[in-house]
Amino acid sequence: MWLEKFDKQPLLSVNRRDLLKLSGSAIAGLALSGISTQASAQEESSAAAVTPTKDKPIRINFNENALGMSPKAQDAARAAVAKGNRYAKAEIDQLHQKIATDYQLDKKSLLLTAGSSEGIRAAIEACAAPNTQFVIPELTYGDGELFANIAQMNVVKVPMKKDWSFDVEGLKTAVSSYSGPSIVYLVNPNNPTATITPADLLEPWINSKPANTMFIVDEAYAEFVNDPRFRSVTPLIQQGADNIILLKTFSKIYAMAGMRVGYAVAAPAVISKMAERVAGEKLNYCGVCAALVSMDDKPFIAYSKKSIDVSRQMMTDVLKELKIDYLPSEGNFIFHHLSVPLEEYKKHMAEEHILIGRAFPPADSWCRVSLGTPQEMLVVVETMRNMRAKGWL
Repeated sequence: MWLEKFDKQPLLSVNRRDLLKLSGSAIAGLALSGISTQASAQEESSAAAVTPTKDKPIRINFNENALGMSPKAQDAARAAVAKGNRYAKAEIDQLHQKIATDYQLDKKSLLLTAGSSEGIRAAIEACAAPNTQFVIPELTYGDGELFANIAQMNVVKVPMKKDWSFDVEGLKTAVSSYSGPSIVYLVNPNNPTATITPADLLEPWINSKPANTMFIVDEAYAEFVNDPRFRSVTPLIQQGADNIILLKTFSKIYAMAGMRVGYAVAAPAVISKMAERVAGEKLNYCGVCAALVSMDDKPFIAYSKKSIDVSRQMMTDVLKELKIDYLPSEGNFIFHHLSVPLEEYKKHMAEEHILIGRAFPPADSWCRVSLGTPQEMLVVVETMRNMRAKGWL
């Protein structure tokens, strides 16, 4: 009955009261509405009631995909264990070719990396020249700044706009006013804000090819985006742009964070320089085999996306109900404002066995909450209501 109702309306029009009336199995069905999938393990997991404990808390602090890997990918990873005494040379080559074909590019335009972090480091090191400045928005993912500091670059942080969006004009000024080389690192959607920077603001700047400037664009969360103003930089690379490095990972939509499989897409000459800074694409057997299978499991990818959409709606609905300001999320996490100190809020949530995100200066009064499964989010939103009643939120 409930699923029939939800199947007849857009996902984002489902209201909170209807969601809270759903049984566990109905929530699983809602996430799968209109999707044919063999992800039975995830269905059962989503349908099961969640009762967090000290030993098994709800972990919504690290932007992990709580759904878990595709069952098919899990099977492939388990089967690869028996071959763990060998190098995954053939499988790595298959994955390399498969991704390149998916992007409609030559293999020379792609480099496999151990997650996106190795890609960030290799990209920075490959593009570093004497007196290179590293230009970033003030509030963004920290690995870029980490590796730029290790490379002893001058890190230039451009303040955010009042709504915590990127100040693209400020970033442009930081580059144009500098006489030496620049690396611009952009995370889109951004972390921790979960907001996008519209393509119409980025593409003209990239296409203008500012002198001695390389753009590193991290699109780890792109598969979760619903906003049509977002566009990947992939077409620019396909059209021959040589001033962009696109970084991707299997950690998010594919739920493979612990498997450490990622890749970079760029012009062949750029990829060649990056390849000198990695361990020769020596990835672990289990991760490679899981990635190969995950790419073909289209129903699971759709399932993963829609499950996050449902969880996001549940979270935004409770934030609206409690009149808490939040930023529009296009990722698998939400950034919302707090009227109490973050550490105090974290403590109270931890007492309820719910782990939430750390501080992200300069947004010290904001909290990043990753999106769990719909069943986990039922517990989270009810806990937030209880905390509001106690004056803790």
